[in-house]
Amino acid sequence: MSNAIDRDFTFFSLLRFALPSIVMMVFLSLYTIVDGFFISRFVGPDALSATNIIFPVINVELAVGIMLATGGSAVVARRLGMGEEEHARRDFTLIVAAGLILSLVFVLLALLALEPLCIALGASEVLLPYCVDYLRILMLFAPAYFLQNLFQSFFVAAGRPGLGLGLTLGAGCTNIVLDYVFIVIVGLGIAGAAWATVLGYCIPAAVGMAFFLLRRRGLRFTRPRWDPKMLLQCCFNGSSEMVTNLANAVVTILFNYLMLRFLGESGVAAITIVLYAQFLLTALYMGFSIGVAPVISFSYGAENFPRLRRIFRSCAVFITLSSVLIFGLSLAAAAQIVSLFSLAGTYVYDLALEGFQLFSPAFLFAGVNIFASALFTALSDGKTSSLISFLRTFGFLMLGLLALPVVLEETGVWLAVPFAEVLSCLVSALCLFRGRRRYHYA
Repeated sequence: MSNAIDRDFTFFSLLRFALPSIVMMVFLSLYTIVDGFFISRFVGPDALSATNIIFPVINVELAVGIMLATGGSAVVARRLGMGEEEHARRDFTLIVAAGLILSLVFVLLALLALEPLCIALGASEVLLPYCVDYLRILMLFAPAYFLQNLFQSFFVAAGRPGLGLGLTLGAGCTNIVLDYVFIVIVGLGIAGAAWATVLGYCIPAAVGMAFFLLRRRGLRFTRPRWDPKMLLQCCFNGSSEMVTNLANAVVTILFNYLMLRFLGESGVAAITIVLYAQFLLTALYMGFSIGVAPVISFSYGAENFPRLRRIFRSCAVFITLSSVLIFGLSLAAAAQIVSLFSLAGTYVYDLALEGFQLFSPAFLFAGVNIFASALFTALSDGKTSSLISFLRTFGFLMLGLLALPVVLEETGVWLAVPFAEVLSCLVSALCLFRGRRRYHYA
């Protein structure tokens, strides 16, 4: 494993190392979008709206899993960088066990309180059956979802990012094929999309368990030792990612409420399309940040500051270039992206296209904010990372959603995300400037 991340990186070798994580995140977003494509085209716009109504629950589930995954992988990679391999194994095993236990909470919710939960999220009489059918299946398979998220991060820490990529590709292809089979051929409707999704989860979950159980060297399962302090450190260190997803849950509820108020159920379908597009276009930043995080953690743990500075410079170049590229792509391909979910000329299509064009400037600033948060997580500075994530995904965004629609109505809803990204970018730049001497990355 050390040969994989304990080496000097050039810009292109760092990009090659992060490439599997980039492709993995892009592909994850693509096969999530494929779900939306099949649901909108073969089930209907009400079903597409239902996926956004229940999305806050998925955000909460992802928040807990990603908190353990990113916070835990930073702790484990740092241990490995310090040469404490056996300690890293014990920590890794305990983190996975904790994730499985936490996932059972979502299973219990699916069994005991699903319909009231959907109603509380804002499901109308029309949308409620779709919400219940879709969410029940997803939550019953929460353990597989947790394992998938954990193993995606720990494959990188184990020096095997290519394995994570291969499993993600396999899971995604399975999901896409089963979407077609279950929705189009068998006619299971929105439940078919849910079954396709969870069966895709099971592939990386099952293979990851086998990999870490059977592996003889490097990062693998071993007898864990109860260490609540380490688990709390993981939670705190990964709190920025948790905050991001919890904030997404609250913000999605507010988005849905505002769109229902201004534009009705068609507005919810339109904002769902734009949020799908956002997920796709920010996947590049997210994948790169996930891919380079263990390298940063390892170099920082080994106190190899000249290497850390070279890595940071390469990251800065990549984020700058990719931000310009993604912004240009969002402008050039807006119509094509929206048309994946809604036929040109329909009311939902027109709403989504107009909204996406107003939304696009956000992509110029999102990359800096995503990377800055990931950098401080990798440096075990969960406080700074959480601050950036909180302001970007909740503080500034809530301010925009509460203030802008008062003056601009539905236009203010579309502009809330660019508003939040610009203000967050200023905070990120300040944190990066202030942290350069403490962490020696610049």
